[in-house]
Amino acid sequence: MLIQKEFHDIPSPLDGGRPIRVFVISPVVPNYPQAKFPGVVVFSEIYQVTGPVERFAGSIASQGYVVACPSTYHEFEGPEAIPYDVEGTDRGNKYKIQKTVAAYDEDSTLSVDLLLSLPNCNGRIAATGMCLGGHLTFRAAFDPRILASVCFFATDIHSASLGKGGDDTLVRVRNGDLTGKGELVMIFGKQDTHVPRAGRDLIRTTLEDANIPVSFLEVQAQHAFIRDEQSKGRWDAALTRSLFAYMMEVFERTVGRDLGPRVDLNRAPEHIC
Repeated sequence: MLIQKEFHDIPSPLDGGRPIRVFVISPVVPNYPQAKFPGVVVFSEIYQVTGPVERFAGSIASQGYVVACPSTYHEFEGPEAIPYDVEGTDRGNKYKIQKTVAAYDEDSTLSVDLLLSLPNCNGRIAATGMCLGGHLTFRAAFDPRILASVCFFATDIHSASLGKGGDDTLVRVRNGDLTGKGELVMIFGKQDTHVPRAGRDLIRTTLEDANIPVSFLEVQAQHAFIRDEQSKGRWDAALTRSLFAYMMEVFERTVGRDLGPRVDLNRAPEHIC
């Protein structure tokens, strides 16, 4: 499916009106100008909307989804991508801590609001993201408008170190804020030093204890294995392709079709062969 790209500058109430730029990549079906599609928010890593993030988002859009990519660090600089070098990495990691958790959440809300306002979006929304964006995707799952969230190697959840003042994601899960919301998928590399085994175990246990519908995938890979540029030798194209297909199955099942309202039947699985 063909795609096209545009952007929207949206005022940020928490940042005194300083706008956040949200890039939108949309499917194009010739001769069907009124076609409508589900929406997906793609949250970026600490380098904002880089080439790898845009190509990842474009691949989703080409499957028939309107994709919104927010520029995460609009409080600190423009919407341009931050370089994948030492200075850029230091800058992105500095902003990650300086930005407040409330501001991250506002970016998510504004991105969903934008998708819902677009004439080519049918109102069914999912989310995904990598690294920092995986964590932001997890937080986006608290929004009842988001029906599925696929988080790639989400950093900092286990350490509660996201944003100024600390992150309360797992606390909110324990308090029931994720109960009755959309489906969640967590994808980690088993050799990821950013989210070690103890961190993955904490995330998994917290979700399962809260009875959240989650698929927890641990694969033989390092951090940032889906980044097709400047991955520092960690890009696994075959594994990325396989997990992309898994993600699209989740999106197709949850937002790709209108299944009507969710009804929780509270039935335990039958113990049969």
